[in-house]
Amino acid sequence: ELVSCVGWTTADELYSCSDDHQIMKWNLLTSETTGVVKLPDDIYPIDLHWFPRSTGGKKQSHAESFVLTSSDGKFHLISKSGRVEKSVEAHCGAVLAGRWNYEGTALVTVGEDGQVKIWSKSGMLRSTLAQQGTPVYSAAWGPDSEKVLYTSGKHLIIKPLQPNAKVLQWKAHDGLILKTDWNSVNDLILSAGEDCKYKVWDSYGRLLYSSQPHEYPITSVAWAVDGELFAVGSFHTLRLCDKTGWSYALEKPNTGSIFNIAWSIDGTQLAGACGNGHVIFAHVVEQRWEWKDFEITLIKRRTMEVHNVINDAVDLLEFRDRVIKASLNYGHLVVSTSLQCYVFSTKNWNTPLIFDLKEGTVSLILQAERHFLLVGGGGLYLYSYEGRLISSPKFPGMRTDILNAQTVSLSNDTLAVRDKADEKVIYIFEALSGKPLGDGKPLTHKTEIVEIALDQKGLTSERKIAFIDKNRDLYITSVKRFGKEQKIVKIGTMVQTLAWNDASNILCGIQDTRFTVWYYPNTVYVDKDLLPKTLYEKDASEFSKNPQIVSFVGNQVTIRRADGSLIHLNISPYPAILHEYVSSSKWEDAVRLCRFVKDQTMWACLAAMAVANKDMATAEIAYASIGEIDKVQYINSIKDLPSKESRMAHILLFSGNTQEAETLLLQTGLVYQAIQVNINLYNWDRALELAVKHKTHVDTVLAYRQKFLEDFGKKETNKRFLQYAEGVSIPQN
Repeated sequence: ELVSCVGWTTADELYSCSDDHQIMKWNLLTSETTGVVKLPDDIYPIDLHWFPRSTGGKKQSHAESFVLTSSDGKFHLISKSGRVEKSVEAHCGAVLAGRWNYEGTALVTVGEDGQVKIWSKSGMLRSTLAQQGTPVYSAAWGPDSEKVLYTSGKHLIIKPLQPNAKVLQWKAHDGLILKTDWNSVNDLILSAGEDCKYKVWDSYGRLLYSSQPHEYPITSVAWAVDGELFAVGSFHTLRLCDKTGWSYALEKPNTGSIFNIAWSIDGTQLAGACGNGHVIFAHVVEQRWEWKDFEITLIKRRTMEVHNVINDAVDLLEFRDRVIKASLNYGHLVVSTSLQCYVFSTKNWNTPLIFDLKEGTVSLILQAERHFLLVGGGGLYLYSYEGRLISSPKFPGMRTDILNAQTVSLSNDTLAVRDKADEKVIYIFEALSGKPLGDGKPLTHKTEIVEIALDQKGLTSERKIAFIDKNRDLYITSVKRFGKEQKIVKIGTMVQTLAWNDASNILCGIQDTRFTVWYYPNTVYVDKDLLPKTLYEKDASEFSKNPQIVSFVGNQVTIRRADGSLIHLNISPYPAILHEYVSSSKWEDAVRLCRFVKDQTMWACLAAMAVANKDMATAEIAYASIGEIDKVQYINSIKDLPSKESRMAHILLFSGNTQEAETLLLQTGLVYQAIQVNINLYNWDRALELAVKHKTHVDTVLAYRQKFLEDFGKKETNKRFLQYAEGVSIPQN
């Protein structure tokens, strides 16, 4: 008889239920199949979902019980051993789906009677969320377990649990929608329809991908846990797709229709419930990693092939257990299997460093030059490439199962994590100690943040973080915050994707229809008007819509188009060389390089770099070369100032840091200069306040103010100035 539903208990054990009333258990390690229990003859199972494993912070090694929905309008809570703990009358007609939320605190069931009901953990009815005239075929919880997505004919509906909240509804297919799934990591939604298409949506109901029509209706779709892949099942068809929609692989197994797909917990394999009574198992292989001269392919579940493209050398890496996650960057390959972590140096493939993983499955590996981060098993673990645990940062309400490469970023000294509870907040940690950075307050933005990235090079004190918010604006800000509110500066709009270079602080991104490289993003803190001159822009229409930057190594950018093809772009090598010269204070070499390249962009970068490093002689040459004569004159006037402090203050003024310049002047006792700075900027109130506070030059301030008013033919209206003007008579000249 047809198999209707499947579900994994551990990474190697699967339960399946079929119309012959049998619940079977499959052990993949020993390839044994055993019957667990035979259900009563009137129970025809339809859907099965295991109770979530990580409840209340405690992670059990395997699931203990599951919910089974059946055609007689009931759902059954069944223990692992097959004992039916409870049967609950739920719907009129069949119960078409039953799903636990992520915490295991609530269950949603949907049925042929068009009702969507929420139940407690023990099976008590909490509420009827929705009622409609057509059967509801599928339902899924939102990532925060506060919303439910369900089907309604050709429409998808997202309804929050709280009453009177806004309901989102949209027409998704031209035929009945049979299955839907919502991933908690990437917040994307899948739908499968009788119109023979599958589609990917964001949580606002915007279409991100629509497949070509297949020959038969799509009967199942399912996200892998980490949200990077999904699987699609149809008649004699099983497809593996990337989260952006394009297809990695198409298999044509002899299965009948695949009614249900379940991914294993570690995301390496899936099982399908087939219409012809089979259960199909599929393993994900042939993932590829590339870095500089190396291509690495997972050829079997426990074997990797390393190909050096320069000398065509091939190495095989064998692992004891199956490979779950891997990352290749910064001269190291880090591989996590189900029980161990392997660290290879690209210089020597024979002797990996191996250590045991105590915390269970790794869901994400991130690398920086000096260390790498493992995410999973309820925590963040930072290791050196020698395999030593450096730190394990924590923050309140941390949920590691929903972190991905867009919401975590690592550099040599800093780790940043975008929070899920409040998406406007980024937690920033010192990598070596695992403690929050600076004053311990997280970075807060005014809107939700969707992607974050730390720069990789330079001094710790100048570490920058770039992030894209949900309006697709790109911002940059300094990570270090010493009490003063650091400026968060917007440097791009409509940015789809971004990446920092691995070897110098150059940022690239795709904004709207242009591929943009910010050769020196720090410019915004030095001389904001100069930023447009430090950019490289190129038409990006060849990348089609929704491209993603995969990597930015050396001067090569790798971009993946929406159809899955890779495009490699080369950018000018000169800005990186310029960064190198400046970081080692070789100013003459830097000037020589710019003269050789004869490029305005390079001169603009050099000008900003020189001002940032307070090298005014170089700045003068660079500004002159891009024709910014006013700035050259100002720099010249700074050179003639008598004291080092006042020169410093004017360099700060040049970059627009008036507050810091004034503080510096006051600290060194140059009160008159501090007052003069404010007069020049027409900060009249501040100038008078300083003069009164330091009991000096009050008359000067009043004289300047009077001249200013006379020039514009205005009368004095400021009460403070009137009050002091009576006390001080200003000599008429």
